[in-house]
Amino acid sequence: MNNLITNPLFIRNKLPLFSKIKAEDISPAINYFIKENKKLIKKLSLLKNPSWDNFVRPLEVCDERLNRVWSQASHLNAVINNDNLRKAYNNNAIKISKYYSELSQNEQLQNNFLKLRNHPDFKMLSKTRKKIINDELLNFKLGGVQLSPKKKTQFKKIKSELTKLSSKFQDNILDSTNEFILNILDKDELQGLPKEIIKSAKETAVALKKNGWVFTLNFPSYIPFMQYADNRLLRKNFYFAYATKASELANKKYDNTKVINKTLALRLSQANILGYSNYAEMALETKMAKSSKEITDFLRNLAKKAMPFAKKDMQELELFALNYGIAKIEAWDVSYLSEKLKQSKFDFSDNELKKYFPQNKVLKGLFNVTKKLYGVNIQKQKADVWHDDVEFYEIRDSKKKLIGQFYLDLYARKNKRGGAWMDEAICKHNLDETPSLPVAFLTCNFSSPSKNKQAYFTHDEVITLFHEFGHGLHHMLTEIDDYSVSGIKGVEWDAVELPSQFMENFCWNWKVIQDMTEHETTKEKLPKSFFEKLINAKNFQSGIQTLRQIEFALFDILLHSGFNPLKKNFLTLLEQVRDEVAVIKPPSWNRFPHSFSHIFAGGYAAGYYSYKWAELLSADAFDLFEEKNIFSKKIGELFRKEILARGGSRSALESFVAFRGRKPNIKALLRHSGLAN
Repeated sequence: MNNLITNPLFIRNKLPLFSKIKAEDISPAINYFIKENKKLIKKLSLLKNPSWDNFVRPLEVCDERLNRVWSQASHLNAVINNDNLRKAYNNNAIKISKYYSELSQNEQLQNNFLKLRNHPDFKMLSKTRKKIINDELLNFKLGGVQLSPKKKTQFKKIKSELTKLSSKFQDNILDSTNEFILNILDKDELQGLPKEIIKSAKETAVALKKNGWVFTLNFPSYIPFMQYADNRLLRKNFYFAYATKASELANKKYDNTKVINKTLALRLSQANILGYSNYAEMALETKMAKSSKEITDFLRNLAKKAMPFAKKDMQELELFALNYGIAKIEAWDVSYLSEKLKQSKFDFSDNELKKYFPQNKVLKGLFNVTKKLYGVNIQKQKADVWHDDVEFYEIRDSKKKLIGQFYLDLYARKNKRGGAWMDEAICKHNLDETPSLPVAFLTCNFSSPSKNKQAYFTHDEVITLFHEFGHGLHHMLTEIDDYSVSGIKGVEWDAVELPSQFMENFCWNWKVIQDMTEHETTKEKLPKSFFEKLINAKNFQSGIQTLRQIEFALFDILLHSGFNPLKKNFLTLLEQVRDEVAVIKPPSWNRFPHSFSHIFAGGYAAGYYSYKWAELLSADAFDLFEEKNIFSKKIGELFRKEILARGGSRSALESFVAFRGRKPNIKALLRHSGLAN
């Protein structure tokens, strides 16, 4: 027990001590809480007269204390990955999976929840607590509680194996990404690249003790290279490395082919054991959408509306490509030609615009928007962090009361998972003597600042930051303190992107943009004329981009509904989807699925459509702000009260209708995307 007392993962009365957490701390903490939880759960399962206070509340205590430890461990594995952390994470992920599988198959616990729901006092409970009980009963069903002992064992084995595969999929991507570098020794091969990108590549080379310039597959390095490098052969080679990572065409040691096939087969088996015909049917039990047909109809209808615009976009690009001697556009030409075309049409480049978005101004602008909308103040504070780049902030209401906190980890680095995300560090709840405040992890992968200079962001990166902060606000501005539905917990997966995509809209408003810009040399704000160019370019190639998202979403939902991995190759299915909805066809050796971590390692399986689904909701919600005033305190307070504050305490549709006064419709999405006729 002495070792446990000094274990930083046991700290509960203050913020985590990330700099002191070691890989060897993880297993003792997880083992301890699983053991203690099991002791309590055994007692709870034997209760004769379960109530909220003597049964549900203690179960929530079990869930919260284990999840708090696991959130710290899994976050560190994602942001400062190393061999020891990875081993500890993977080993304990299996334990966590086994623990929750056993919990969801505990018939005595299920029976106590049924007693609660059937008891006359059930009608006296709040609507929130009724939802929690009903959600738990659905979780028991999806956990296989009604299965025979033999099938229960089989089901748990499948879930454990899926956990391993998810970790393996992500590890393969990270290792494959870290393994590749593009080392350029001839300066002539850098033609077209902005000097800031060249400087960053030189700094990377120095750090790796290489001559010349080094580019990596991390977004801040890869994206600008593909946009600006004049050397077509180098673009092709770099694209090949990016498009084939974690596949048999790169290092076979990190090939995700078997991982994908096994994952799909196990998901199908998992669904079949529970009596569902496919995985999507099972997964949609907890979504707003109720069938894969409803989703495919939605996606195909949107594709039909976007297709004429996408074809027009492509025709324009093909005609423009002739100016560069390119008769047939290949995948490695698209970003390059699109950037050149955008510069030609709108008289600015992404890199030119980037010089106006310094980190300090962008954060100040973001926090000002939040203050205007919701009356909260955000201030930087000191906290123990996992890396020198990480910053920590507090959110206080108009009376200076502390209501939430968050960690901000903005920059890409080696051994950090790619992409951008928000996750829960601590959830709001009333389970302890002192109620707990919500704390969030906000993680991005932007370009690191050069020496003695702050970071500058592209407009796309600014949008990404607003997006993730929207998720953070959903978590931190919750007013629900019943743990299971606090913040983003209990929110249907296809609605969880509503607050994040809603925030993106403010990145296209002049008052917001003006407030967050300052040129790196002249120190002037972005000129209104430049902003008007940005607005004119807002829906540049919107048809192509919409179809690209539909391609991913349609592939995902078909992969998890009518597809049998034992009878068909998933790459063949992807080709069929592309034949149906894509106007840009990647080469046959493109291995996009091998790094599609959203659906194979990120919780979006049979749910990638959520981005477009929730974009419809967010566009319709923002439409009300546009009708009135985008900084309307009245509408802002309504959005906070009915969407952000309510968390998962009621259905997402109920929350939307409470805010908007009606059900959502697609008109605003089409108009915002430039797809309205």
